[in-house]
Amino acid sequence: MQALMLAAGMGKRLGKFTGNNTKCMLEVAGKKLVDRAIEAVIDAGIDKFIFVIGYKGDNLRDYILTKYKDSPMEFVFIDNKDYATSNNIYSFYMAKEYLEQDDTIMMESDLIFDGSLIKKLVQSPDRDMAVVARYESWMDGTVVTCDGEGNITQFIEKVDMDLSLTEQYYKTVNVYKFSPQFVSNIYFPFLEAYMKAYGLNSYYETALKVVSHLSKATLKAFYMDDMPWYEIDDAQDLDIATILFSNGKRKYDAIISKFGGYWRYSKMLDFCYLVNPYFPPKKMVEKMQKEFPVLLTQYPSGLNIQNMNAERIFGVDESHILVGNGAAELINVLGMWMKGKVAVGLPTFNEYVRCFRNCELIPIDNSRNDYLHDFDYLMSLCGKVDYICLVSPDNPSGDLLTKEEVETLCEKAQKLNTGIVIDESFIDFADPDKRYTLLNNDVLNRFDNLIVVKSISKSFGVPALRLGVLASSNVKILSELRSLMQVWNINSFAEYYLQIYNLYASQYAKACDSIAFERNRFIRELQDITSIKVYPSQANYLMIDLGDVNSYEFCVRMLNDYNILVKDLSSKNYFKGKNFVRVAIRNRQDNDAIIKAMKEVLV
Repeated sequence: MQALMLAAGMGKRLGKFTGNNTKCMLEVAGKKLVDRAIEAVIDAGIDKFIFVIGYKGDNLRDYILTKYKDSPMEFVFIDNKDYATSNNIYSFYMAKEYLEQDDTIMMESDLIFDGSLIKKLVQSPDRDMAVVARYESWMDGTVVTCDGEGNITQFIEKVDMDLSLTEQYYKTVNVYKFSPQFVSNIYFPFLEAYMKAYGLNSYYETALKVVSHLSKATLKAFYMDDMPWYEIDDAQDLDIATILFSNGKRKYDAIISKFGGYWRYSKMLDFCYLVNPYFPPKKMVEKMQKEFPVLLTQYPSGLNIQNMNAERIFGVDESHILVGNGAAELINVLGMWMKGKVAVGLPTFNEYVRCFRNCELIPIDNSRNDYLHDFDYLMSLCGKVDYICLVSPDNPSGDLLTKEEVETLCEKAQKLNTGIVIDESFIDFADPDKRYTLLNNDVLNRFDNLIVVKSISKSFGVPALRLGVLASSNVKILSELRSLMQVWNINSFAEYYLQIYNLYASQYAKACDSIAFERNRFIRELQDITSIKVYPSQANYLMIDLGDVNSYEFCVRMLNDYNILVKDLSSKNYFKGKNFVRVAIRNRQDNDAIIKAMKEVLV
């Protein structure tokens, strides 16, 4: 058995990262790709490694021969001098002499994969195999289909993919096991004919596409299953691969700093970011998918039309409501407009700390009241500050002010010329008997000092659409805020969502009830862990005091050992020296997974 790496390419899409070296010299999670490959080959008991080199080939050759000078491994280098005008079909062909002599594990140079993969391929009784992984939306390149016995039935180039059949597809990982008989008698005759007809600037998989239809060419699929791997074509791929193959604190710190984009880590359970797993319903998604071609190619309406759409959903007069590119845009517009003293309950959503750049921030230390709202203290602030800013249910505690408390606070504040900003982004998740909304014409008209903010992204389950609303009956305030916003701040997909939402409003109410039910079950299950304190919550998350267990190390372990991402609160103000985490509420299956993991770690 021998190994072969195609390492002649220039890796142009990686830009500065391959300016002085070929792709396999990239360092990923503290180790070069070529070192990972060589170590895996040695561990598999292979003693010969062939490299087809080209771009910066001397650097690669010198590096390998220097670092592994005492290794019993035999290294062979084939120089593809035409690397700039050819592609990997020619690099593969240049190794023909060696491929016809022995069984070969062939790999491309831009791969990172689990180190046990090569050994498993060597140990497999099948001599001709393609390593494949279940297709996922982020993947790019050639896919295959397989029959019930694991035989590859066809290779499909990405331009020929039928996206309605993606559940049947497997992505080629670009690692293969070939016997001399397969390459000599079947593969190379087609490869040579293809190069003669179409030239050298193509891919070796194009010939496999033809070969896969031959009855005598049996190429088996080797399924990656849960083994990690990644193909590194550009800088973002490099960043993602670094996270996937990091461990411990380095991995946790890197992924938490991304602030989202976690669809690229499909096997990770995200209990950090807050969404609604029960909404939107399948029919609503299908309706949006059907309109995708139109929405993609059309400009959205201006801000005033979006406000009309919001009126249809919330029943608030369009002159009293603004639609934002997520609640974050509206909070930041508030921050540009507001001046004076602003009292903010802390800890809370960090945008409310960051955005009031023209104000004097007066912190309300909720940690003194065990992280719950102190209603009496809020009442005492009326007349002493220009604004009181609150999140209810609060983030991260989940504590909810009652409607009576909010109205009492607004009434006193109005008399003393203090504005009230209430963020009710999570209130739809409250227990049905505690649920209410301030997005109501009667409430807003009674209190012209009240500004209400609501994130649609979080509660309505569409964070990608970036939607939020702000409402007030104070026309002067709304006019000034509107003047600070862009005319086209909402994209066409978000606008269409607002247009069709009312068709599914009853299902949204049921979805929120499901969250409330699941939250209460979740709390009961966690109460079996007597060493922790689970705070009562009316939101789609729980704040948990881990007691003597270091919260940061707990979050690192949850990600490292269980692939579960949890929000560590220890680095936030008002949590210093304490071990608090915030855990999102997901569906029952996911929640059971984290409950099981937490009990294993904490009990």
